[in-house]
Amino acid sequence: MATPAGMVIVGSLVLLSTFSWSVMLSKLFMLRKMRKQSEHFLRMFRGQQNPLELFELGNRFPYAPPAHVYRMACAEMAYFLSGTVEREGGEVKRFPLEPKISSAQMEAVNAAIDRAVGEATVRIEDKTTILATAVSGAPFLGLLGTVWGVMDTFSAVARDSGVASLQSMAPGVSSALVTTVVGLLVAIPAMFGYNFIVNRIRVMTVRLDNFASELQAVLTKRFLAETVVAAGAPSTAPPEPYSIADDDLSLRDEPAPQPTPASAETH
Repeated sequence: MATPAGMVIVGSLVLLSTFSWSVMLSKLFMLRKMRKQSEHFLRMFRGQQNPLELFELGNRFPYAPPAHVYRMACAEMAYFLSGTVEREGGEVKRFPLEPKISSAQMEAVNAAIDRAVGEATVRIEDKTTILATAVSGAPFLGLLGTVWGVMDTFSAVARDSGVASLQSMAPGVSSALVTTVVGLLVAIPAMFGYNFIVNRIRVMTVRLDNFASELQAVLTKRFLAETVVAAGAPSTAPPEPYSIADDDLSLRDEPAPQPTPASAETH
């Protein structure tokens, strides 16, 4: 028969197992939905000529991390392009394509992209700590219950007869080992689920970083103003390097000095 401490530990392990299974199932479902919506969004984004097309149309992908990064970048870009998206009577006001932004403004857009990537990564990794706790904590809880049960068994033997025998100790030890078995049954599925989910999260975050780099390159090529040197402006090119050989060539090209008439008469 299990001791009260063992029953409390088993109850805690059952509760932890319930949480871990609910997190695993909900996380797998969420990651699957994120992957599908991300693939759909990337196909639509790469099929548009105007990089702001999806933002102008207002297409929403609530579970796609790349879509969140895209919305944050376009919102920052809209501030610098002096254009707004207004939907009145079903009509959409599009962004002008002629205006360009400066390099400092583009840095602000890139900073918005970096912030959005961080927010999306935190959302992707949400609730994984529960699985990590189940993997690392369940075996120790089971071991605690086993040690506690064995201690209670020895105390009972000492109180009753004072003679330790297999028949007197076997029931208490076997009931104490139940907590270790329950702890392993909680930790093993959580370990496999945690490793699988962490691998999927790692793949998704790498793809998210790749999309952020792609978006920065697309926006830079389309909206960053090029630096043009005005006609008549002083050149900022560095001077050509000085060479001693140039002076030697100039000296050799000069004609030799001719003697003056005074010097000719002297001779």
